[in-house]
Amino acid sequence: MPLDRILVIDDDVELCSLVAEFLGPEGFQVDTVHDGKAGLERAIAGDYLLIVLDVMLPGMNGFDVLRRIRDKSKVPVLLLTARGEDVDRIVGLEIGADDYLPKPFNPRELVARIRAVLRRSGAGGKSNSEVPEPVRIGEIELDPATRVVRYKGKPLELTSVEFNLLEVLLREAGRVVTRERLVDAVLNRKFSPFDRSIDMHVSKLRKKLGDSDNSSDHIKTVRGVGYIFARPREAGHAL
Repeated sequence: MPLDRILVIDDDVELCSLVAEFLGPEGFQVDTVHDGKAGLERAIAGDYLLIVLDVMLPGMNGFDVLRRIRDKSKVPVLLLTARGEDVDRIVGLEIGADDYLPKPFNPRELVARIRAVLRRSGAGGKSNSEVPEPVRIGEIELDPATRVVRYKGKPLELTSVEFNLLEVLLREAGRVVTRERLVDAVLNRKFSPFDRSIDMHVSKLRKKLGDSDNSSDHIKTVRGVGYIFARPREAGHAL
């Protein structure tokens, strides 16, 4: 399989054609499908590096396609949403989208988002010498080389964004990490006070770690600043 193979699922045939034409010279091989059910079948059967998925699709909407994809695969998914539809973006992130892009969009922005998602999913092709050392804090072990996280000795299923988010927080355990830094390091884009994507990813990660609103949480909120991963000896102290 070529390492640059991407699937675009969108019922706008003209848009798909334009996206394929633009991504081709950028080094990507693009397959296109125009309805939800066929897109799901192709996504599961094909070996794609990334999937660009529209929310509004005939046959099966993008959210249902995304849920079914997540049942079978961790392939990165970039969700296309209608501009101004914040609910769509929130729902998409909650059910496993790696990022979103509002329509209409500049093709260069699409390329930038795709490359950012691929970098944080580990598809950027880092050499072994560049892979950071594993990190362990309390009952959580994270290995960047294998991209495996174990919690209480059991593998934890995380998206690429959640993995990278957890790695940043673990390596800075006991110290506050600003939302600006998390957006830059994890989402690979400039921080905007109106973009709540990083907060949604933190919320999902907390749930997978069994966190609640009590003082035993792993990830604590520092209001107006960012987040902090509590070291074991700090777990019983509220900020």
